[in-house]
Amino acid sequence: MIDTVMFDLDGTLLPLDMKQFMNIYFRELGAAFQDLIEPQQLVRHVWSATACMVENVEHRTNQEVFMERFQQLINDDAKKYTDRFDAFYDTAFHKTRESVVDQTITRDCIHMLKEKNYRLILATNPLFPRKAIHTRMAWAGLTVSDFCYITSYEDNHYCKPHPVFFEEILAETETAPEQCMMVGNDVQEDLVASRLGIKTYLITDHMIHRTSQPVESDFSGTYEDFYTFVKALPAVSTNAARAKTANMKP
Repeated sequence: MIDTVMFDLDGTLLPLDMKQFMNIYFRELGAAFQDLIEPQQLVRHVWSATACMVENVEHRTNQEVFMERFQQLINDDAKKYTDRFDAFYDTAFHKTRESVVDQTITRDCIHMLKEKNYRLILATNPLFPRKAIHTRMAWAGLTVSDFCYITSYEDNHYCKPHPVFFEEILAETETAPEQCMMVGNDVQEDLVASRLGIKTYLITDHMIHRTSQPVESDFSGTYEDFYTFVKALPAVSTNAARAKTANMKP
């Protein structure tokens, strides 16, 4: 029986215009670092270091992988950049909120699942620091306490679309694949969870599909369809839910 639901963030719990988000993100990032590095060069370095994170399958945190490659590229004192990145996510990063599509239905689904005692996991691709993830969660009307586990750049060692990304979450939360459902909008990144035996639900409103291959998902539909789906789910035993959450990280 499914008693745990994993959620993607961008385009799923947080509907947004991804193209607009990326344009604002790199515009503001370039402006924040312009006294240290030419903006277009910074963008190239960030993409290169991000690619290393995505490709990595060694047990190293995404932060370690990103910063190792980034420091190689800048050939400069990395601390100047890490301090600036930290400040950026407290300030100019917030301008990316302009790309968010306001709605309440995903928040309603989360609250309904919590009332039915489901364990909830935020399985966002951990390319961003923890504070940037928490900020975007707040834009969706959600809090850290809504989830028993949240992936992040600092804590996790793999990225989507590698199945080992989901394997790590299962291990960390002591959860069997048959207990889980993954809900996301990205065909290549989110539906790969099915390779482990995890059920999948594809949100189609902001769907990302990079190939012409047929889409294979256990369930799919709009936000409204997902709301109806959640409403029909049975409640989970309170005792079972509490027992399985006892060892979760805060």
